This record gives sequence, structure tokens and C-alpha cells, in this order.
Amino acid sequence: MACLHDHSCEDHNCSSDWSLYKHIDMSKVSALNEAVSGSVKYVFKAWELRTNSSEQDVLESNEGDPELLVFIPFTSDVKLKSISVVGGAGGTSPSKMRAFINRDGIDFSDAQSMQPVQEWELAENLQGVLEYQTRYSKFQSVGNLTLHFPENFGAETTQIYYIGLRGEATQLKRDVVATIVYEVMPNPSDHKTPTDRGGGFSHVE
Repeated sequence: MACLHDHSCEDHNCSSDWSLYKHIDMSKVSALNEAVSGSVKYVFKAWELRTNSSEQDVLESNEGDPELLVFIPFTSDVKLKSISVVGGAGGTSPSKMRAFINRDGIDFSDAQSMQPVQEWELAENLQGVLEYQTRYSKFQSVGNLTLHFPENFGAETTQIYYIGLRGEATQLKRDVVATIVYEVMPNPSDHKTPTDRGGGFSHVE
């Protein structure tokens, strides 16, 4: 179900609402059938930049094959409330979106045969004013999200300029916590103490 907003942001901070892009593990984001390898990373950005895209900042499918599959891993589990997709003009916008959660390594065959958690019929959303609500109870502990765009509005390729994810992050995952703890409590042997430089503190054994 699509929700139309004027996005004037007078009553609330839209940027914070659409902040899940900060929790995306960009080093592991990927797409199948993208014409330019790595171009999928350009579509994740701050909400206020959703329509500020150049011709280079676009995820486009290969010529003659409009299908796209986008894998989005998060640095922490998230609760996903809604999704916004800004596509291209001239029939290149995706016309359907299907979502899978916590599934690694899905290919097109899997996506076509598996039952998605939810699917939406999309409208052309060139100005980024539409959002598609999730069945929120089904999107509570999302470690990764796979979005399948099987078709568009009739063009030879599909173009996506922005994918926005609205929701909230939950507790950090264990591997992230472990990294933070290590950095906060460094190994004393890695650092010189004042005693090493003739100061008044004793070296920690």
C-alpha cells in the first residue's frame, strides 16, 4: 500500500525518519544484472538527496533485461516500516517490488520461485513523494533485505536512482560490539605509557 506525503517536514525531521541508510553495510551491498558493477551503492543516500542524482549515480539493468535483484545487509538488525523507490523516466522505473528478509545468496531463480514476505505494485515516483508501507509485524528483525524488481513500465532497461528505507535500528550485532569494545580498551602493550617517557605513572602489567 502506497502512502503519499508532501514531505514538507514542518512537523518532524524527515531525515531522521529515513535514516536506515546509515545502518547499511555498504561494503557488502550487491545487485544482480546491474549494467555497471558496483553502481547499486549510489542509490543509498540521505533522504534529502533522493532526487539529486546525476546520470552516473544510477543503478541500471543490462540492455533488454529489466529485472534487478538488490541485496542489502545491515550492520545491525532493523525494524523496517516503509520503502521508497525513485526510478527513471520513459518507462524505466520498476513497476513491481518483492521483498525477502534474512536470506543470503538469492538469485533470480530463487526470487521467482520463492514466496516473498511482501510485494507491491509500484507507481512512477520520479519526485520521491511515495512510500510503500511494509507489513510491519513481519519486518521486525531484519538482518538483510533482498529486493526483487521483476519488471518495469515497458523500457528496455530498468533505472533506479534512490532506495529509501524508513524504520529504526535495534541492538548492535555481537561482532560490531566486540569491535567497539576492543577499540575502547586497547592493549596496553601497544602504547607507550608516561613511565616509558620518564613520566610519573607505572606501566600496566
